[in-house]
Amino acid sequence: MRTCCGSHRWARRVAAHRPYPTVEALLAAADEAAYDLTSGDLAEALAGEATTALPDRGGLTVHTALRAANAAYEAKFGHAFVIALTDLDDPDDPAAALDLTLASLRQRLGHDEDEESVVTAEQLRRICRARLLRLADTGGHLAESGPRKAPAGSPDRAGSITPGLPRGPEPTSRRYDGRGRWTVPGRA
Repeated sequence: MRTCCGSHRWARRVAAHRPYPTVEALLAAADEAAYDLTSGDLAEALAGEATTALPDRGGLTVHTALRAANAAYEAKFGHAFVIALTDLDDPDDPAAALDLTLASLRQRLGHDEDEESVVTAEQLRRICRARLLRLADTGGHLAESGPRKAPAGSPDRAGSITPGLPRGPEPTSRRYDGRGRWTVPGRA
């Protein structure tokens, strides 16, 4: 369960009612558990999100704008930006993913903390739902534990993307300190 959402509480709630008779029942339980996440649970889930490399398409200007907007977002809200890319017309179109990510970043930078917390929780719920569907479709085991690892070089197939650097050097590691802040080694 923790491969779908980094919150222990979410995973325990979803796992407690197994087995589910249908995938729809599983998704309903996952949605209910996601709606009940506290701000601490949400922070724990966000800490488990992997940074995914952005597609090479879009050029330097797009990637520079994304990095700047992502840095501003993290500075303002104190956590990684997450977005569910499940509504794309063509999920394999990297340009559409980049455009939607940048537009969402710009829009969400205008939110206050409370409004953004609601939007982030909804995006995380949609990401978890898509991951559960992917596992159900592939016959994956939902009992795996540990942090989720996205395939290198692309958004995970659940449609989530946490913007990182374009392909190239390994992104800077960040850690959640448990008190509502992200820390980056070597920075004050």
